[in-house]
Formats: sequence, structure tokens, C-alpha cells
Amino acid sequence: MAQRTLLIGIDSGTQSTKALVVDAVSGRVLGEGAAPHRLISGLPAGAKEQDPAQWIRATTRAIQAALKAAKARASEVVAMGVSGQQHGFVPLDAKDQVIRPAKLWCDTVTAPECAEITAALGGPKKTVQALGNAVLPGFTASKILWLKRHEPENFARLATVLLPHDYLNFWLTGDKSMEYGDASGTALMDVRRRKWSPAVLRAIDPGLEGKLPPLRPSDLPAGRLSAATARTLGLEAGVVVSAGGGDNMMGAIGTGNTREGVVTASFGTSGTIYACAEKPVVDPAGEIAAFCDSTNRWLPLLCTMNVTVATEMVRTESGLDHARFEKLAAKAPAGSDGLLLLPYLEGERTPNLPDGTGVFFGVRPRTFTSAHYARAAMEGVTLGMNYGLRRLAALGVTARQVRATGGGAKSKLWRQIMADVFNAEVVTLKVAEGAAYGAALQALWCWRRQKGDRVEIPEITDRFVSLQTGETAEPRPAQVEVYRGLQELQEELARSLAPAFTRHRSLLA
Repeated sequence: MAQRTLLIGIDSGTQSTKALVVDAVSGRVLGEGAAPHRLISGLPAGAKEQDPAQWIRATTRAIQAALKAAKARASEVVAMGVSGQQHGFVPLDAKDQVIRPAKLWCDTVTAPECAEITAALGGPKKTVQALGNAVLPGFTASKILWLKRHEPENFARLATVLLPHDYLNFWLTGDKSMEYGDASGTALMDVRRRKWSPAVLRAIDPGLEGKLPPLRPSDLPAGRLSAATARTLGLEAGVVVSAGGGDNMMGAIGTGNTREGVVTASFGTSGTIYACAEKPVVDPAGEIAAFCDSTNRWLPLLCTMNVTVATEMVRTESGLDHARFEKLAAKAPAGSDGLLLLPYLEGERTPNLPDGTGVFFGVRPRTFTSAHYARAAMEGVTLGMNYGLRRLAALGVTARQVRATGGGAKSKLWRQIMADVFNAEVVTLKVAEGAAYGAALQALWCWRRQKGDRVEIPEITDRFVSLQTGETAEPRPAQVEVYRGLQELQEELARSLAPAFTRHRSLLA
């Protein structure tokens, strides 16, 4: 077999880690691997934590499986990149040991700390002015203050703050850093200037800046594969490890969302709507996150915390596989005869309802069927995501096309619901694992630039990212009108139920 030039893309998510081996010349995926990991069970409502050691074990297994599937030789791998779940807080002590389990993006117990930080910065408007973003429960900043307030003995040991993908980069290279994209999701950074914000650092702890790793651009490597980790993975030491980034930033690269006018919608455990921008897009209301991307530009983004987590809850309770669940949902009409899901199962980021719960509204004898509940679950989470698409449009970010990724994009029915709710063409990609593929393409970009090639990332994505023909969904005018009315109703219900959600949570405290 002739010597190939190979890349490895890694996506460490909430439920599993995936790895792809990609040919650097053709862009073809030659091998795939995956390994699961779990949330820690038995925690209080709203608390979501994982042991970072699970990520290392899963990454090792996923890479080894992908290398085996690709029949790859160690000498063929030239670069690798890591995509990771955003916002998680990995606290290390002075000996670089993990102090406690990582609090994840979906952890909502830090709402009081968010309020404290926001008040210290002068209120919501001044917070957005200072950072470009609101301080929301999912973000990292409030998790650090939570540690200080609730586990002072652990906070006293804190020497380094890392994000999940940074921790994997540290394991791979032995070097600590943060790249702009993932760092912009901490609520510690002024995204306009790509610098840590002194005001928010002071609001949390005067010594926090010394515990943050250096920031670096997205086209520079995080380091090179260390000899010890290379032996574990069966690779050669010195492989370029790119800066990597958050899963949304890597998903943007992997879906070809590296030019203005394209919008990506990711239907995974959480849901995200995001676009590429040449300058910061700051939402005065703080609903759209003004993130940086992982190509040294910006990524205006909305995140909802409850997407396939809601549909999977209904599906598993019905005892159906995915195909039968889709067939069941198709029996109900568009709009589910008025049955509407508010999918805020254990809190929500957007709208900002940390005390939220799931609500089925419109239950009547006619809608009290398995088919209606199945379809309403798909529709409810999609309407929640459309809130973000509408908000992006209000901020001047328009979409020529929506590129759907994640588990939800595999369903033909759900893609049609997306097109009708979004009132836009919805397409899918030939490589479904957008974040892992994006990590591989960023690794290629980094490797080529290290060799002196001044290639830009859109050149790479234009060449390698291809649409899946035959899966395009176009909006249907009659269904668009049905969903427009349900959209307004869902948003009205979210506003009116916010006080009730808080009272409900106090009853359970």
C-alpha cells in the first residue's frame, strides 16, 4: 500500500467520543470509531457532571478503532484536531490533576452565580457591553464562582482552568492553551478584542487571571503529540495537534460554514443555530451568543439545551426504534392538532429559563395519542431552535441555506419539519459527523500553514465539504403558516410560565 497522508478528527461530546481518519488529499473518511461515556448519576436536579478520565479512555478507544478501520500506519498520520463540548469546567491543581468532576454545558445549578457576576458588572446591559455576551448558566464563568462558593477547599487548590477540548489537548501534547472560539464561550472574554475581560475576572476572584491558560489563534497548533500519549494511541510522537475548538466551532468548519450566508443547525442532545461572520455580531438582549469561531472570525450562535434529549425521552418511553418512531410521528398532521411541547426539561438557556420544565400544552382527547406526542416532540424542539434563527435575522444575519446536522437530521420527516418551521431550504452533508470532520479539516489547515502554505480555511472546506443529494427539504407554504402560529404561541407560553417554573422548583427544593 502506498504511503498516505492522514488526519484524525476527534469529537468529544456529552454522550460519546467519535474519531475519524481522513485522507488529506481527497477528504474521504477512511475509518471511524466511537466510544461512549456517561453522566454521573444521582446528582441534584440541574447538575450535570462527568469524570474527564472518561474522555481520555473514550478518545483512546475511538482513535484506535478508527485507525484499525482505515488500516492506517502510524507514520501516515500527520495532524489531528479535537472538537469538544463547550463551556465545561475542568479544574486542575498545581500538579495538573483533576480536582473534581467537570461541570458541563448543560448544568443549570449556577443561576445564582450568574446573577452575582451580572450584578457586579453593572447589570445585563453593561455585561453585554463588556463581554459581548450575557453570563448564562451554561457558560464556564459561573461554574468557577460556584466552586468558590460551594467547594472552597477545592477552589483553594485550583491552579488551572481548562475546557473539555483543552483538557484533551493537554493530554495529547502536555501543553495548556485556549483558542479563541472555545474561550469565547466561557463568558470570561471580551469577544470583540479576543482578550480576557478584567472586569469579569475581578467579579469572580482577583487571582483568576493567573489560572487561565494563554489564548492563541485558531490556525496555530496546540502543540505536538507527546511520546507518552503517542505510545498509548499507537502513533508517532510529534504529530501536529491543531488548536481545535468547541463542537459548534468545529461543526461550522465540518459543514462548510466558513463564509457569510450559510447557517448550520445542529440537532443533537442540545440544539444550535449559527453562522459565519466577518465581524462580531453582538445581541443587545444577550440572547444570541457573540462567539468567536475557530477560523479567527466570529460565530453568532443560539443554543437550546433540549433537542434530541426530548425526542429520545418520548421515543424510549414508547418502546420504539428510530424508524418506527418516525413512522408513528408521521401519522399526526403538521402542528399536531395544536399539541405543543415546551421542551425545557431541566432548564433552558434560550430562552433563559434555568428553572424550566417540559410542558405539553393543548392536551385534549383528540391529541392524546402516541402519534401526536411523537410529532409534537419533534416540532417543539424545532420551534425552540427557530427562535434563534429569527433572532439572527433581526440582527442582520441572513441565511441562503440551512445545513442540518446531528441525530435529528437523519430523519426525513424531521428534515421536512425543519424546512417548514424555518421557512428555508434544508440540506444535509455527505459526512454526517460535522464536528469530527471539522476537527480534521482544521488540523489539515494548521498542518499546511505550519509547512508555509498560506491556504485559507474556506479553500479547504469548499473543496472537501459536499452536500448529500436527495435529502434536501423545501418549505411548504401551508405548513409554514401552521408553524408560524405555533411559534408565537410557544414564545408567549415561555414568557408567561417563567414565574411558575421558579415557584415549581422552590416546591421541590
